[in-house]
Amino acid sequence: MNDFQEIADRVEIEALRGEFTDAAMMRDRARLAALFTPDGVLRMPDIPVEFVGREEIRTGGERLQAQWDFFVQNSHPGTIRLDGDKATGRTYMQEIARVLDGRSGLNFAVYHDSYQRTPEGWKFAERVYEVRYVDTTPLRGSAPGPDAQSHGSGAAGDAGLAS
Repeated sequence: MNDFQEIADRVEIEALRGEFTDAAMMRDRARLAALFTPDGVLRMPDIPVEFVGREEIRTGGERLQAQWDFFVQNSHPGTIRLDGDKATGRTYMQEIARVLDGRSGLNFAVYHDSYQRTPEGWKFAERVYEVRYVDTTPLRGSAPGPDAQSHGSGAAGDAGLAS
């Protein structure tokens, strides 16, 4: 493989991982499911959840999201190891969430990934979510209410957190 192809592959895989976080944050489960190969697998043993195939990833994600009051996911780049049309890697996660029953928490986790080059570009063949730290101390903050503006004001601005 030439250097330019390796660079292009790494950029595309990093973009794939960014799309996953964006789709999760925007609650766009159809887009999230499309990031997987048709027989792709999303495993979260600590939840415990396993979704196989795009349709199960989409509908299973919708069931999980229906429980959220709010969810914020931050991804941090990890490794990428290329091997022709396949690759492996890790993405490090920090998440904060509250579900509708009031339970909340902060966690740090790792996605252990397998990627596959397809005619549509790189896709996830498998993502395995491993929780490394959980803090279930009740969160003191809140998500903006339905009347809050999406930019510039709302809970963060009212609390003096906006710059």
